[in-house]
Amino acid sequence: MIFHLLHGNYDVPQGMNNPFDYAPDELALAAVNDLQKQLPTEPSEGKMYGVLVAEHNGQIGYLAAYSGQITFNVQRPFVPAVFDYLQPDGYFKTHEAEISDINKQIAELKKAEKYQQLKEEIKKIEAARKAKIDIAKKYLKEAKEKRDKRRAEGNISEEESEAMTRESQFMKAEVQRIKKAYNNKLELATQALEDYEERIVKLKLQRKSKSDALQKWLFQQFYFLNAKGESRNLVDIFKTYWKEENSLLRNVDVRSAIPSGAGECCEPKLLQYAFANGYKPLSMAMFWWGPSPKTEVRHHKHFYPACNGKCKPILRWMLSATTLRDNAVISNKQLSLETIYDDADIVVVNKPSGMLSVPGKGNRPSVLSIIKSTHPEATGPMMVHRLDMATSGLIVVAKNEAAYINLQKQFAEHSIRKRYKAILCPIDNKAYHNMPASGTISLPLAPDQSDRPRQKVDYEQGKTAITEYKVIKKRENGEVEIEFYPLTGRTHQLRVHSAHPDGLNAPIKGDTLYGTKADRLYLHAEYLEFTHPRTKKRLTFNVEC
Repeated sequence: MIFHLLHGNYDVPQGMNNPFDYAPDELALAAVNDLQKQLPTEPSEGKMYGVLVAEHNGQIGYLAAYSGQITFNVQRPFVPAVFDYLQPDGYFKTHEAEISDINKQIAELKKAEKYQQLKEEIKKIEAARKAKIDIAKKYLKEAKEKRDKRRAEGNISEEESEAMTRESQFMKAEVQRIKKAYNNKLELATQALEDYEERIVKLKLQRKSKSDALQKWLFQQFYFLNAKGESRNLVDIFKTYWKEENSLLRNVDVRSAIPSGAGECCEPKLLQYAFANGYKPLSMAMFWWGPSPKTEVRHHKHFYPACNGKCKPILRWMLSATTLRDNAVISNKQLSLETIYDDADIVVVNKPSGMLSVPGKGNRPSVLSIIKSTHPEATGPMMVHRLDMATSGLIVVAKNEAAYINLQKQFAEHSIRKRYKAILCPIDNKAYHNMPASGTISLPLAPDQSDRPRQKVDYEQGKTAITEYKVIKKRENGEVEIEFYPLTGRTHQLRVHSAHPDGLNAPIKGDTLYGTKADRLYLHAEYLEFTHPRTKKRLTFNVEC
């Protein structure tokens, strides 16, 4: 049975929870605990699993799913894929085999003995050409120095002068003869190599054409239902999403805007099965099971929201006719902005958790909008740096262009000092007890293109991110009070450096992206030190959380 009954007395919620912002309720936790009993205790690789608690024919139970593919069987069956394109003799596998064959041809051409010999031959010709020319130029220089010295001595006959001119002309011509001789050899070898590479380029173009066509076909096969029974495929879903998000993208080829693997995550699988078979969704939760990946922040048994890149467009369509419970982390209460310092050039404020640094979607107040309102005399660029919406603490804002440029320079030169206070929730006892009293974390960061605004550790394309830290106190409840001293200012730097297994392996409390939800994100920018852009006096500000 795909629908697994839950036995017990549970309060049935009104409406479904928001998969992008939730803490698992008792129904979801009961389903997760039941599913985890069926999963391998020591999997070789980690995977995201999900449950959807639903009501069907008056009974409460759950559906289970996994993201992507799995290579083992469990006792509790999962919902099927939205579209099964992996049939051995099906359209997808047949055309995928054609692309694989092209890959094989490309690999064989690159490994071909003649191809490798030509590349080596060109290197040797270029090296020999350079060596010969260098020697000829050396002799040419030495001969010129001798001629110049002889001319400086004077008493040169017309015959000797003509001989020196002929020598110079001959030696220069010799350099050109060497270049021409080797250029001819190089041209022949290069032409032969280009013949090989032209064949490789043609195969790559053929591969791209087939791959694009197959991807387009695949996207058009994925159809998703909403609660009303309406159906749309991936191409139409993403096209509508991007048009609504940004009218400037109306002419973009939507295939490039659909991430690979879209529609294969837990959430769309679960909802598709529920809507197609008459189940009423009540509660959803997704968790990671197994070892953490090397780049993304994922921890064993931890719950995570739906991803933005692959799932947001799909779920926005699928849940368009579904009533969701309010799961907002930040309430709609009026947030006030405290001014710490104010003069003709700068203003320093204490931003509350939940307030944006700069305007976003809608008309929610931000640090910039409030300061523009309270300081109409301010001109030019104003926001020198920012804090995440969920982070509280000190921000300095420029009130004129000169101050902005000066403060920007101080940030670029790392002369501005910042200190953050945070509470961490170590993943396990080992992470808690083994956390050094102080240290430096250096993990390069890059945007997770398939799930913005999340960041990931990327040793190839990531930007340098360095954080110094000092543990203040290890609490008896397993939490850790800590101070951070960021030496760089990358997006989500402190949050990823805290949560990643190669960092502290301890997410910041309340971090819904990399850790576990709480009443707020327990991260506060408490100390700020910089040089005043006009007076050149060193200023320090400290606001405890």
